[in-house]
Amino acid sequence: MEKINVLIDEESLNKRVKEIAEQISSDYGNEELILVCILKGAVYFATDLSKKIKNNEVIMDFMKVSSYGIGQRETTGKIDFKLDLSVDIENKNVIVVEDIVDSGKTMRYLCDYLKNKNPKSLKICTLLDKPARRTESIKADYVGFTIDDKFVLGYGLDYDEKYRNLPYIGYID
Repeated sequence: MEKINVLIDEESLNKRVKEIAEQISSDYGNEELILVCILKGAVYFATDLSKKIKNNEVIMDFMKVSSYGIGQRETTGKIDFKLDLSVDIENKNVIVVEDIVDSGKTMRYLCDYLKNKNPKSLKICTLLDKPARRTESIKADYVGFTIDDKFVLGYGLDYDEKYRNLPYIGYID
């Protein structure tokens, strides 16, 4: 493994997660809210975010989809669906919480899929936005950081299932 360079430090991550949670709290008030965490990469972000939302009626559910193969740095373009929701989202406010929006293919697939379940509202919250790689017309409603086209890891993001536990976002050249 090459040297890991720090892109976003732990303090900056914590500050930005708090700011996004405050915005979500302001947008939804005391309305029930379902956070849909996209496994595995978004789990750290979704957990920290949920703890900072000032609303007691937050439900957290999980989905698992992937467009990357084990050990790959490039998306395959094929969406592999592994885990579906366990709660009914009809007439509910839903926020999809993702680690990174890259090409947008996975997020487009998820949004189309979730819209068919008739939520009251559907928004996207991503920790990282990488618009340089976007091939789908998709825009997140809440964005932690916009980043350049780098291969990133840490704070939930992995390379070959490793490095998720880093408390910062790093990149490798």
